[in-house]
Amino acid sequence: MQPADLTAKMLETRQYVTLTLDGQLFGIPVLLVHDVLRNPAVNTIPLAPTGVAGSLNLRGRIVTAIDVRSKLGLPRNSVEGRDAMCIVVEHESEMYGLLVDDVSDVLTLEAQQIEKMPSTLDATWREACQGIYKLDGRLLLVLDIGKFFTHDAMAA
Repeated sequence: MQPADLTAKMLETRQYVTLTLDGQLFGIPVLLVHDVLRNPAVNTIPLAPTGVAGSLNLRGRIVTAIDVRSKLGLPRNSVEGRDAMCIVVEHESEMYGLLVDDVSDVLTLEAQQIEKMPSTLDATWREACQGIYKLDGRLLLVLDIGKFFTHDAMAA
């Protein structure tokens, strides 16, 4: 394969760290992910806005922990004894820890296969995601980190 062919192939694919929330598969572009943590020690913040679970210490840096379930209007996770997972991303020079049910694999998908968000999907989910992939028997919703933190419903 020639270098130009390899570059074209890289431009045609996108990689996503996959996560699960309430059984739904989501993806975050791999280039936005700094860390994946298991059982992070989250300190509560008094009077924090809805969706802010608290803060955590990531190698000496204070990171805001976001309860993604709450931000997307999902009920609290009631599974006791289950390991918590956290995906650390950066948005506008700030680090955030996204608390999720589970973190899975990194998927490489073809860029041209992404579709627009269906109009029948919940408005909060539609605003927080940039597109959807149809996989074998499942749908992968791609979180748009910029919209996730700036959408009015997310900031409430």
